[in-house]
Amino acid sequence: MLDFQKFENEKVEIEAFLAQPEAYASPDFAEKSRRLAEINGILDLAREIEQAKRNLEEATELVNDPELGEMAREDVRILGLKVDELSAELEEKLLPHDPADDKPAIMEIRAGAGGDEASLFAGELYRMYVRYAERHGLRVELMSQNENEAGGMKEVVLRVSGEKPYGQMKFEGGVHRVQRVPVTESQGRIHTSTATVAVLPEAAETDIEIKPDDLRIDIYRSGGHGGQGVNTTDSAVRITHLPTGIVVAMQDERSQQQNRVKAMAVLRSRLVEKQKQEEMKAASDARKSLIGSGDRSEKIRTYNFPQDRITDHRVHYSRSNVPAAMDGDIEDLIHELTKAERAAAAGE
Repeated sequence: MLDFQKFENEKVEIEAFLAQPEAYASPDFAEKSRRLAEINGILDLAREIEQAKRNLEEATELVNDPELGEMAREDVRILGLKVDELSAELEEKLLPHDPADDKPAIMEIRAGAGGDEASLFAGELYRMYVRYAERHGLRVELMSQNENEAGGMKEVVLRVSGEKPYGQMKFEGGVHRVQRVPVTESQGRIHTSTATVAVLPEAAETDIEIKPDDLRIDIYRSGGHGGQGVNTTDSAVRITHLPTGIVVAMQDERSQQQNRVKAMAVLRSRLVEKQKQEEMKAASDARKSLIGSGDRSEKIRTYNFPQDRITDHRVHYSRSNVPAAMDGDIEDLIHELTKAERAAAAGE
């Protein structure tokens, strides 16, 4: 039997902190509030399980009653299932989780090998994620896009926010491969194209120090997408982080300041991710997750249209109905990957 007193004690401490008049101004306010909600969820679930167990014991005692036995047996069946379901939910909540799961996600989708077909596929992945987000109450902000003449996307950057946005989207990082007959293919031959996806937890300004002297900021006139009037001022911003060579460019907003803010958000997230990857490599080259590193060079999923099969290579999971997946129906894929991550965390 788990001892929940430590959660009760932690709850008292957090509530005392949040009751202070100056708590709202503290940098820990958001994290403390989030943790309190998490603890309340665990304690509520624990109480619900205990009540269901008491009800189960009462129903079990009536199983042999000549008048109430049949009803009691049905109650025992239903309550037994309820205890199992609630216990599994509680076990899941008690597993250690990545604090970054609660952060907004920065997603960068780029066309890979395959020319126009790759850019069309990158655009479809973007729409897939937008529709998935709509299904799950997540908010998507388009930060930057670079379209080509074929109607696809050479590159698109978006920010996903809501409930555990990075936790839901982090498994999408890597190389996505599509196999199908392109619309431009007159011979009916199947082509293989790719798109790369990078998913980063959005870094706060306090997560990493960026020295102004380490930045080169170039201002230029926007081109392409951006709407009427976007090209009339020098509003596009390109920021180069000199020590690492990382370059981020933003041009979708009319305001130079807005583009600069967006570019810095992406740059911070890339730098924090680079730092994390270097630390992991220094600790152990073998310290990769069961579901892969999320590296852009790692092939993670294949969308085979002729065979109507989508396969995630990290967990060896396949299913049919590729069109539904491209319309945002990827819950089962994310569920399988989440399950694999939790099994690894639990040491199974």
